[in-house]
Amino acid sequence: MNYKKNDIYTINIENLGNNGEGIGRIDGYTLFVKDALPGDVIKARITKANKNYGYARVEEIITPSEDRTEPVCEQAARCGGCQIQTLSYEAQLEFKQRLVENNLKRIGKIENYHMNPIIGMEQPYNYRNKAQFPVGEDKDGNIKIGFYAGRTHSIIESDVCHIGIDENRNVVYLVKQHMQKYGIKAYNEQTGKGIVRHILIRKAFATGQIMVCIVINADNLPHHVQLTEELLKIQGMTSISLNINKEKGNVILGRKVINLYGDGYITDMIGDVKFRISPLAFYQVNPAQTNKLYSTALKYAGLTGNETVWDLYCGIGTISLFLAKNAKSVKGVEIIPQAIDNARDNAVINDIQNAEFFVGKAEEVLPAYYDEQKKNGIKATADVIVVDPPRKGCDMTLLDTIVNMTPKKVVYVSCDSATLARDAGYLEKHGYKVVEVQPVDMFPHTVHVEVVTCLQRVNS
Repeated sequence: MNYKKNDIYTINIENLGNNGEGIGRIDGYTLFVKDALPGDVIKARITKANKNYGYARVEEIITPSEDRTEPVCEQAARCGGCQIQTLSYEAQLEFKQRLVENNLKRIGKIENYHMNPIIGMEQPYNYRNKAQFPVGEDKDGNIKIGFYAGRTHSIIESDVCHIGIDENRNVVYLVKQHMQKYGIKAYNEQTGKGIVRHILIRKAFATGQIMVCIVINADNLPHHVQLTEELLKIQGMTSISLNINKEKGNVILGRKVINLYGDGYITDMIGDVKFRISPLAFYQVNPAQTNKLYSTALKYAGLTGNETVWDLYCGIGTISLFLAKNAKSVKGVEIIPQAIDNARDNAVINDIQNAEFFVGKAEEVLPAYYDEQKKNGIKATADVIVVDPPRKGCDMTLLDTIVNMTPKKVVYVSCDSATLARDAGYLEKHGYKVVEVQPVDMFPHTVHVEVVTCLQRVNS
């Protein structure tokens, strides 16, 4: 049968795709339907038809799924942030558990390991300690601040995010008011003109300290002194800065930061470890779940106090310092210099003296270290190697170096179970075995899930 755009069909939604889209079939022809949920019976309008599959949108919900719930956010259907807010939280957790299991089996060909039930949240709202609001203009030149619509750079105007902090609204209001008062233009992605690009907001939940960083396409922000005075009226405001980003493209932050108020960082705590966080540093967005995530990583490492540990993609040293309290020595590697500065400061303020940090790409620093030791007639080894890479996973050169260093354990922390499965499958072919996996729901109402995996060396 020939399926084409704008055709309407009644279908049963059977499953949920990796991006949160409902999956249904018409006589074997697969449709991926945005905003549809397993158990829904819907009328779907085809928006794009390929030979063997197509994409569709919901025209009408005939029978809603038992797991369908009313979203808290008015923009849930349009915003690209929360892809599955209409799915009950219990069903969200089931979906994420299944996603991790399926990826490990299908991509990594991994079997015979212990899978723990996913760790969810009691209150899955207002958990994010970070927000990045894009700033733009509507067709009439009015300032728009909000969030990107799904898979676009079209801004949905909103000053409220129900998974974010309450203070976001006040910051957005003050920045918008400042721009209007002084005629400051928003950045235009097409022309490359305009000044204000993004508003970055962070809050340290343990201390209540708040950071605001305005990303600008200029060397300075007009009348920034007046904006600083207004922002300081918000309780907890501790750090205010400008980030200079004159590059075209979708990278949010540039490399240069101009400090307007405070010491250039805020201080937070995970467990009993203090962390200084700068605007450019990576820091997990869900502090309550981060504690559970890192505690699991520490448990999987199984440290006794005598181990040498490498922590790759260490950020500001969050996992490194957790490990250092229980290891002989820890070496952390991170590409962002400011993050390494934070990591070194964090070691000092926590009186941790057995951790050292290196600036550079993990896939370059560790192999270079291994080769240098080899030239000196020394085989570089480690007892435990921890990796927490970006979504793309680990570079093949890095995985080979890890194998060559023969650690007893590899603890793999991942925000993408597909690349985790790929890398873990590679390690299983080179002397390691996945023994235990712990999914953690760091991102309720989204399709993303964090995973901690313990691999043990089985070949001498």
